[in-house]
Amino acid sequence: MEEIRQYLNEVQQVLGRIAPEALEEVIDVLLSAVYVGSTIFTIGNGGSAATASHFACDLAKGAIVPGSPRFRVIALTDNVPLITAWSNDVSYENVFAEQLSNLMGRGDVVVAFSGSGNSPNILRAVALARQQGSITIGFSGFDGGQLSRMVDVPVVVSCYCMEQVEDVHLVLCHLTATVLRQRLQRIEPPLSLSISYPTLRASVIPGPGPV
Repeated sequence: MEEIRQYLNEVQQVLGRIAPEALEEVIDVLLSAVYVGSTIFTIGNGGSAATASHFACDLAKGAIVPGSPRFRVIALTDNVPLITAWSNDVSYENVFAEQLSNLMGRGDVVVAFSGSGNSPNILRAVALARQQGSITIGFSGFDGGQLSRMVDVPVVVSCYCMEQVEDVHLVLCHLTATVLRQRLQRIEPPLSLSISYPTLRASVIPGPGPV
């Protein structure tokens, strides 16, 4: 029983240290993307791959508002044949960068999840995205890793328990999708399509419907 209480208390402490400003910049980028028709790509490994797929599902379905544009979102974690083909024939470090090379355009958005912030295939994909003029968002843990220093919008959960980092990442994804839906409900279309994408740096933080 004590171990259960300790884990729950630790997650609550991490959540309690979250700076809302970090998520506000994520929401601003994604809200701009939906109105200009940009595509959002999500990537991650292991548990973070599941989070990437989950977030894409929440944006594509849970954030729908009648009369408003829908999110164009693709989880690059979901095409198992393509992932294994690139891994087998080239290298695992290229599984996301090579997919982005086929699909990504200038002004698109890449949302990367990495507990350590140092996954080579994540860093390679983010580097490619920035070279091609895409906007990059990075959810990481620990000290943020290289990912937090590469992306336009870093969100760092400063915790050294991987399970708790992934817990909080998913909470932040649900928060983001929920607030996006609420914002879309309040906005009267059409919103100006002249929204620009400045290079953003969010503060580093410690730390929809039924499916």
